[in-house]
Amino acid sequence: MEASLALDGDGSRIAQARHLAAVFLAGVRDIRGVPVVRATVEIAQLIVSELVTNARKYAPGPAQLHLRIAGPVLQVELCDSNPAAPTAKAPDPERIGQHGLEIVAALASAVTVEQTPVGKCITADVALGTMAPQPPQ
Repeated sequence: MEASLALDGDGSRIAQARHLAAVFLAGVRDIRGVPVVRATVEIAQLIVSELVTNARKYAPGPAQLHLRIAGPVLQVELCDSNPAAPTAKAPDPERIGQHGLEIVAALASAVTVEQTPVGKCITADVALGTMAPQPPQ
């Protein structure tokens, strides 16, 4: 299962991108029968918001959001026209803003950045369903 959304440079589609993530995951649950807990939907929506917002702020021109299921993982991919890889800033509780990449990295099981001929693609992996409890050690 996959879904995509073209994003223009003015950021007016952030809400639409969040909605797409929720609808896509509802389809994964209802059509594929994959357990998707509410927290997973909320995490996916927050990751989508942060990636789309960062593309709007730092990349000139359009971007493309791709959502896809790869086994037990939702891959949230945002491709934009800025070839520079994002870097997380050092933790600073007094810094206002510029926490997007920190948030994405904290919520995703993996984050990768791939250079493309026209910019870059950032992919954040989010585990679907619930994790089995670990036995006591």
